[in-house]
Amino acid sequence: MSNNILDVSVVVPLYNEEESLPELMAWIERVCSQNNLSYEVVMVDDGSTDASWSVVEQLKEKYGDRLKAIRFARNYGKSAALYCGFEAAEGEVVFTMDADLQDSPDEIPEMRRMVLEEGYDLVSGWKKRRFDPISKRWPSKFFNATARCVSGIKLHDFNCGLKCYCKRVVKSIEVYGEMHRYIPILAKYAGFKRIGEKEVQHQARKYGVSKFGIERMVKGYLDLISVTFMSRFGRSPMYFFGSLGTLMFLVGGFTTIWVIAEKLYKQLHELPLRAVTDQPLFYLSILAIVLGVQLFLAGFLGELINRNSTDRNRYLISEKL
Repeated sequence: MSNNILDVSVVVPLYNEEESLPELMAWIERVCSQNNLSYEVVMVDDGSTDASWSVVEQLKEKYGDRLKAIRFARNYGKSAALYCGFEAAEGEVVFTMDADLQDSPDEIPEMRRMVLEEGYDLVSGWKKRRFDPISKRWPSKFFNATARCVSGIKLHDFNCGLKCYCKRVVKSIEVYGEMHRYIPILAKYAGFKRIGEKEVQHQARKYGVSKFGIERMVKGYLDLISVTFMSRFGRSPMYFFGSLGTLMFLVGGFTTIWVIAEKLYKQLHELPLRAVTDQPLFYLSILAIVLGVQLFLAGFLGELINRNSTDRNRYLISEKL
C-alpha cells in the first residue's frame, strides 16, 4: 500500500462537547498507534456554543495533520456534519463515532478487519448492552424494528453512531436532513449490499447531557418514509404517483358509472329511486376521479423534472474493463 493512503479516517460530528474532545483524540491516537494504523480524525463542529472550537484548535496544534477540523457558522444537524466529514475523509476505511465518549475507539481494528478481509461495505455497531435510560431504550427498540421491517436490512441498531465504511460508500451517498439514522438504507439502495453488524461496547456518558430530545422519534419516522420513497421511486416518480392515480381514477370512474346505471335501471323498472346528486357515494366517486387525475399529473411533472435533472444519470460504476 502506498504511504500516501491513510488506513483510517474517523469522522466525529460534535456539538458542545468541549470536555470530551481531548480524551477522545488521545484514545483514537492510542488505539491506532498500538495497531500500526495511519489515521486522520475529521472533527466537524456543528455550531457549538461552548468552547468546543477552542479545544479543537488546541488539538490541531498538538496533532497537526492527523486532525482536520471543520466549523459550521450555526447548528445544521448531524447529517450535515457527516456529509462534510465524508467529503474531507481520505482514509481507506472511514469510521464515524460520536464525540461524547460513548463509542469506543477500541472497536476500530476489528471493524476495519471486517471491511477489508470479510468484504463488508458497511459494518454497523450494535450497542447490545446500553447505559441509556429506559425512556430512550424502548422507543429505540420500536424504531429499529420498524426500520428493519421497511428496509429488509437485519440490523439491531440503525442509529448507532459507531460505523465503519469502505471509502467508496461514503463517497457515493448523500446524507441530508436527518438521514444519518438511515445510512445503511441509503447505502443499500446505492448498490452496497454487504452490510454487517458487530456488537460493540457502549460507554456511559461521562460529560454533559444528551443533545437529542423526544422530537427525534417523530423526525425519525418521517425521515424513514422519505428515504424509503426516494430510494424506491426517486428516479421514477410516475411509478408511484401514476399507479396510485390510475387506481383512484378507475375506482372513481367505475363507481360513478355504477351509481348512474343503478338509477337508469330503477327508472326503467319504475322502482323507488333518489337523485344521483343526493347520494354521498356519487360525490366520493367524483372526488376519487379528481384526486386520481391530480396524482397522475404529479407523477408526470415529477418525470419531467427528473428527465431534466443534471445528475439523473449519475450512477455508481463498480468496474470497467
